[in-house]
Amino acid sequence: MWEAAARQTLLAFAGISAGIASAGGLFAFIVELGVVADFADRTHTGDHILFYEDCAALGGIFGSLVYIFRFPVPLGQLGLGVVGLFSGIFVGCWAMALSEILNVFPVFLRRARMVRYLAAFTISIAVGKGAGAALFFMEGW
Repeated sequence: MWEAAARQTLLAFAGISAGIASAGGLFAFIVELGVVADFADRTHTGDHILFYEDCAALGGIFGSLVYIFRFPVPLGQLGLGVVGLFSGIFVGCWAMALSEILNVFPVFLRRARMVRYLAAFTISIAVGKGAGAALFFMEGW
C-alpha cells in the first residue's frame, strides 16, 4: 500500500517538474523571439511591458489548467469566438516572429528571385492561413 502511494507521489512530482520545465522553455522561447516586446514597441506602449508579460504568463497558466483539469468555462458561442480569435492572433504573431527571427522569407524570396513580390507573398500567406483556419473550424457546421 505504501509502495503505491510513494509511486504515485513520485509520478506526480515528476509530472509537475516536467510541466514546469517545458512551460518555462516555451515562455523563454516566446521572450527570446521578442513577441511581447515587439508588440509593445509597435504600439508605443513600452511602459506597460511588465503587464503584457504578466498577461501572457497568466494566460498560459489559465489555459493549461483548463486543458488539464477540464474546468468548464461557460462563455457561450460568442466567448468561444473571442477566445478563438485571440488564440489565432497569438499563434499567427508567434509564427511570424519566428520566421522573422530566422529570416525565412527573405532568404526564400532571394533564392526564388521573387524579391519584387514580397508584399504579395506576405498577403498570400496571411489569406491562406485565414482561409485554412476558417475551413478547419467551419467543418462541423
